Formats: sequence, C-alpha cells, structure tokens
Amino acid sequence: MPSSTSSPDIRVAIAERARTEGFDVVRFARAAAPPQANERLGHFLADGRQGTMDWMARNAARRADPSVLWPGAKSIIVLGISYAPGHDPLAVLAKRDAGAISVYAQGDDYHDVIKKKLKRLAGGIARSYSSDVKVFVDTAPVMEKPLAQAAGAGWQGKHTNLVSREFGSWLFLASIFTSLEIEPDTAEADHCGQCRRCLDVCPTNAFPAPYELDARRCISYLTIEHKGHIAREFREAIGNRIYGCDDCLAVCPWNKFAHAAHEQQFHPSEELKHLRLAQLARLENESFRTLFRKSAVKRIGRDRFVRNVLIAIGNSGDLSLAPEAERLLDDASPLVRAMAVWALGRLGVASTHRQRSLNERDPDVRAEWDCASAL
Repeated sequence: MPSSTSSPDIRVAIAERARTEGFDVVRFARAAAPPQANERLGHFLADGRQGTMDWMARNAARRADPSVLWPGAKSIIVLGISYAPGHDPLAVLAKRDAGAISVYAQGDDYHDVIKKKLKRLAGGIARSYSSDVKVFVDTAPVMEKPLAQAAGAGWQGKHTNLVSREFGSWLFLASIFTSLEIEPDTAEADHCGQCRRCLDVCPTNAFPAPYELDARRCISYLTIEHKGHIAREFREAIGNRIYGCDDCLAVCPWNKFAHAAHEQQFHPSEELKHLRLAQLARLENESFRTLFRKSAVKRIGRDRFVRNVLIAIGNSGDLSLAPEAERLLDDASPLVRAMAVWALGRLGVASTHRQRSLNERDPDVRAEWDCASAL
C-alpha cells in the first residue's frame, strides 16, 4: 500500500539502516525528472553519441522520468558507496607490459555486491512502513547521476560523472524507488569552477564541450560496450587500457578528500593486481571466465577482452610480445585475428607473416593485412 510521511524520523531511520548496510551516501529525492535531464538526454541521443548502445534510445522516455519508469513511485532513496582506490590508478599506464583495468572492475562486481545490500535495505523499508519498493543498480533505465545531484549527493562534473565533495569521483550509485512520500534533500550546486583537468586529460577527446560526452570516442565505451572492431584512429590513444579508463576521474581535484574504500570487496583482488599482457593474451574462454569470475570484466567476454589486450601489445613497443600476437593470427575469432595483425604491424613484424593474408577469408582481417602492408 502506498504510504505518506513527512516526519524527519523516517529519514533518520532509513539513513541509519543504509549505513549499517555499508552505504556511504544516503540522500532523498522526489520521483520526478531531474532538471535538464530530459533535454540533455535528447541532445545526446539526437547526435548519436550513444554509439551502438541502442537500448538508450529504446528506453529514453523511462530513463528521462522516474514517474514513467514506475508511476507508483513517490520518492527515491539515492545511495552511494565509495570505491576510491588506495593507490594512483594512472601509474599502471607507464607499465607497457601490463594491462590497465578500470578501478571499478578490479574488485568484486559491484552489481552483485550492492544488489544484496539494496535488497536487504529495501525489504526492511517495505516491512517497516508498509510501502512498495523497487531497487536499481545500473541495471535499468535510471538516470542515476542527475538523480544523485537532485538529491544533493554531488554534482555532475564537466566529465559528466558524479563528483562528491567528500568522495571525489569514486562513487557507485544505486537507488530505491518507493511509494513513500519522503521530504527531499536540496540539490547540490556545481563546484567545478574554471577547472578543466578532466576534459584536457582525455586521450581521445571524448568531450565535445564541458558537461558533454561523446561515447563513441570514450575509451570506456570502446573497450567495454563496443562489440566490433575499434576504429584505427583510437587504437594508439588507448595505450594499455584493456578495460575502461580512469583518466578523467583520477585527475579531479576533489579526489583529495576521498579515502580508500572501506568495502573490502571493492579492493583489487590479488589475481588482478599485476596483470601482464603476455599472460592475458593466452586466455581462452574457460581461463578468462575463471580469472574474472568475480569481476565486472567478465561481461565483455573473452574475444573482446583479448581484442583490447592485442591493442595494448601493439602499443607496447615490446618485441618480446610479438609471439603472443603471432599465435593469435590463427584464433577462431575474426575480431582477435584482426587485432593480432594490427599489433604485429605496430610492432613492425607484420611483413614476416604476410603470406597468411592470402588464406584469410574474413574481410575485416584482410583489411588489417592491407593496412599492415602499407606500413
């Protein structure tokens, strides 16, 4: 049954329960479209900046307005958990024989960790207040960042990610939609000022303007969401980033207030601390699933992941890695074979294998051989 309350006691009680579950941020917002969210989403989609993420356009109406997603919702409990690293996340970019994985994916998959907490918290709220609830953690058309700003949890910085004065750029966001009417918090103001570090550091110029992102140029999109061949114009800039990119997050000055995440499951696992490209290039489907069984990396599958590894090998300038690319010229996946050709071309040893191009039937792989021949 839908419920209504304006008592501050419910806010205090929910916040206490949430913090017991390990949430660092607990704020409240109305279940309404955040200011400018619909307009910004429409502009993003009209320009095709979502790339191949077609689901964003299909669910645009529900994404823009929580009341369309669930008409029964009256309030939204916005929750956040810090995943701030205890080390410099950009230091690995100088290690050309290593693969750089985004901080958020170095520990256990946040979807799994947070959803368990959300369900326990939401279940308690539903029982205590006879209310209806729905939980979301990056698995439905919810505009988490604009809602978080509306709830006062932070503001969307110029890199379009949420920035918190307390936790910097390192917050996982989740939400509980409820039929309860809860007094909302005041929206957070923008505190970016004249700073543009996040814009200037981007290796692929993915920000057409402050507060705007073109996902088609974003390394996180290219290495995670994009299922096909990564355009040649971006490969060198990718460097050794094999899953995601933390550059724009890591340089934010507000991170100086963030402390290393208290949730142990978000700390880098021992297995993922020191990943070498030579090791990763040898992953087959089973060994890939085993290595990344707890990590969000598992979602992209072995072939896309090895595609990324081969781009990193090509960028390494390390001839000792050439045999790993050579071995993958015979891989079952055309996606992998094409990037093996590109890697060998970058390393300057493609010419010794050019005879293989005559037997290659996949047009994309043949195209890579043609480009390698022109080098």
